[in-house]
Amino acid sequence: MQVIHATCAGIDVHKREVKVCLVTGDAQGKRTQEVRTFGTMTKELLMMRDWLQDHNCRVVAMESTGVYWKPIFNLLEGDFEVLLVNPTHIKHVPGRKTDIKDCEWIAQLLEHGLLRGSFIPPVAIRDLRDLTRYRRQLVNDRTSEVNRLQKVLETANIKLASVATDVMGKSGRAILKALLAGVDDPKQLAELSKGRLRNKKDELELALQGLFRPHHALLLTRILAHIEFLEESITECEAEIEVMCCPFAKEIELLDTEPGVDKRSAQDMVAE
Repeated sequence: MQVIHATCAGIDVHKREVKVCLVTGDAQGKRTQEVRTFGTMTKELLMMRDWLQDHNCRVVAMESTGVYWKPIFNLLEGDFEVLLVNPTHIKHVPGRKTDIKDCEWIAQLLEHGLLRGSFIPPVAIRDLRDLTRYRRQLVNDRTSEVNRLQKVLETANIKLASVATDVMGKSGRAILKALLAGVDDPKQLAELSKGRLRNKKDELELALQGLFRPHHALLLTRILAHIEFLEESITECEAEIEVMCCPFAKEIELLDTEPGVDKRSAQDMVAE
């Protein structure tokens, strides 16, 4: 079989160690391979990099195993052509012997040009993707906390969500803070409503006549504090995303013109 890469390496990635098979050839066409094991601490990964460079290796391949491939890829991408391969693709290539190590098999497939690397975006896009995904998780966490807050109110028979469209809007927050401050008069609480909700004061007054106990106040205090923390984190995260999206302003502006795509969705699309 034709040799495509005269010198190359296959890397089998694990949580605590990586096994590396280095394949080399001499002027007479003799092929040799050497397998070494390195730890995953940065010091040992640098030793691995230096060992590969000492043998003039310029192309390596590894499977996309969990998140464990990421620090290795980050360390090698500046000095090597790194192929990140789907494990399913490697598994489906025929001809593997039963006694061969994973790193040896990866190296052999790479040597003969039988591996296809996955697309890995530039580091700027990868960093942006980390932030947009983190923002999405923060937003989901906030939604979960708001749902938890509504369940506590329902337990206390406070039917705020039945009247107010947004429990965490200006009116809802004012009413919740008054509840936590010890105000239990439904009429007084309803007077805190603002905007269109003021047109529903009578209905709101009925909804706020509940069985609110210190136990519910304790839960609401913690939940509201967590929601405020999440909102602050989302705001800070979005500020970072805005800065990182500056190089892609034209693309985001163009996507934002599509029906159903807002600015946040456009940022997510660029990152993905």
